[in-house]
Amino acid sequence: MSAASLFDLTGRTALVTGTSGGLGLGMARALAQAGADIVGLGPAPMPAAAETIRGLGRRWHEVVADLSKPQDYGAMVAAIERDFAPVDILVNNAGIIRRADVLDFSEEDWDAVMTVNLKAMFLITQAVARAMAARGAPGRIISVASMLSFQGGIRVPSYTASKHGVAGLTKLFANELAPKGITVNAIAPGYMATDNTTALRQDADRSRQILERIPLGRWGEPGDLATAVIFLASPASAYVTGVILPVDGGWLVR
Repeated sequence: MSAASLFDLTGRTALVTGTSGGLGLGMARALAQAGADIVGLGPAPMPAAAETIRGLGRRWHEVVADLSKPQDYGAMVAAIERDFAPVDILVNNAGIIRRADVLDFSEEDWDAVMTVNLKAMFLITQAVARAMAARGAPGRIISVASMLSFQGGIRVPSYTASKHGVAGLTKLFANELAPKGITVNAIAPGYMATDNTTALRQDADRSRQILERIPLGRWGEPGDLATAVIFLASPASAYVTGVILPVDGGWLVR
């Protein structure tokens, strides 16, 4: 196999959740540039994402679904396969965050974050993996973890719990799905310039503290995840499973 073909996703279909912007759109763009067609999932129509992917010469299929609400994920995956194509690659990117001091954190904010970040991640992974196994087809599943899959953080208890959960489920799915030819890994982004970090970046003291700890000295950008997601989605990573890959500018080693 040539070096180029190791990272060629031509003929593959990737389902990316949370595709409207930020890290999700960045990873969808990278996968499309490597040759994959994209199924974008979000709570509202995503015309900008559709234009981006089609502009790269790839096919786009849109699923409008609010992951904070109950969903029939098996039916969702079956509809994607019927109306577009079987899913070869799943990227669990959708996530939300709520901030408050731990002594004041509400049950409502706990449930909201855990539902989107962990419960939906589990159920959609289960549904896609069932479809892959039923076809007898190899597959790639990639979830978005966090620095808070390794650390405790402050003022984000449900987010921290959910991202520890993403790391744990990644390892569990990797163990159980390996015999079926499905690899399961996660990317742990560092501090990225996205909507989820707006409050941090607007807090001059907190932003300075974060940047002082990052050896590369800057906030990450969605494009910084491109090579990681292509690698984990491609033939090049056939012997890699159960890994939580930090892309953090060196944050964890400081």
